[in-house]
Amino acid sequence: MEKIKVELGENSYEIFIGENLFEEVAKFATAPKFSKKILIVTDENIFNIHGETLRKIFSRYNSNFELEIIPPGETSKNLAEAEKLYTCAIESQLDRKSVIVAIGGGVVGDLAGFVAATYLRGVNFIQVPTTLLAQVDSSVGGKTAVNHKLGKNLIGAFYQPKAVFIDVATLKTLPPREIKAGLGEVVKYGVISDAEFFCYLEKNIEGILSGNVEIFKQIVKRSCEIKAEVVSSDEKESGLRRILNFGHTIAHAVEEETHYQKYCHGEAVAIGMIGAALISQKLGCVDAEKVTRLKNLIESFGMYTHCENCKVEGIYKALFRDKKTVGGKINWVLMKDFGSVEISDNVPEKIVKDALQEIIV
Repeated sequence: MEKIKVELGENSYEIFIGENLFEEVAKFATAPKFSKKILIVTDENIFNIHGETLRKIFSRYNSNFELEIIPPGETSKNLAEAEKLYTCAIESQLDRKSVIVAIGGGVVGDLAGFVAATYLRGVNFIQVPTTLLAQVDSSVGGKTAVNHKLGKNLIGAFYQPKAVFIDVATLKTLPPREIKAGLGEVVKYGVISDAEFFCYLEKNIEGILSGNVEIFKQIVKRSCEIKAEVVSSDEKESGLRRILNFGHTIAHAVEEETHYQKYCHGEAVAIGMIGAALISQKLGCVDAEKVTRLKNLIESFGMYTHCENCKVEGIYKALFRDKKTVGGKINWVLMKDFGSVEISDNVPEKIVKDALQEIIV
């Protein structure tokens, strides 16, 4: 297994990257430092594929576990589903040394992590992301949250896991759309931090599209390294960590405007990155050639670069409901070059609306 350390003092933990890691997860979760009561949270899709394997493996190490299955999709990331997990935790008599294990995509990780952060004021938490999007983004960094009907991720907490186990073998079971969604976040890392990584993606389009496992290991590893470096420097998003939001402000607005039905998160991020790059270009931060390269790479992976059935005014209003807006000002992450971005809260309304008009079809 590859190992990456997220340095956060007493909250430090390791990311393990490899194939067929469920056995390692079970060993870790049943270590003597934890109590024997374990709550495993997954969704119906993951359970249908891996459920019996998980039961067999965990039963070999500890029979005292509960496996809770939530409906798949963003609509499960809410307080009602969280309450069901609280009830299960209480009825199962989980204590402060117990472990909650999240096995699934970003929805499972965010929901289970939020419950782990708040049940008994915090119990141990292990992330086992099974989608590319979760592996390169949401499972690392300690952001946990549920949605409110008025906005996404508005109710949450920073809460670091005890470990993250990234099993790239699980990617083989994903539909192509889920892989594409994850690639949106992958491309982001090349823009915000590593020009060489962006070039690597450009040179390996064919291998990525064909599902080359070794290439995906490198993609996941480098993405996690970048995120770990950023999170280690700024755990609670007071400064540097904001660069991870490149494309996300527009993405969240697009998701809200389309009622979370048309675009999954990674697809919206791809659209949002184009919007943010266009704003950057209009401000003179980056030249048109680099914006075109970004657009070409995103299109090469078969991702969206425009959104449908949206209106400029609707998206613009939704921008201000983003949790990163402070005092009525949006902290925009602007592209300067590949591997370089800057943050500005002084972007004129006209420039934003002109850019939004260009990403709407």
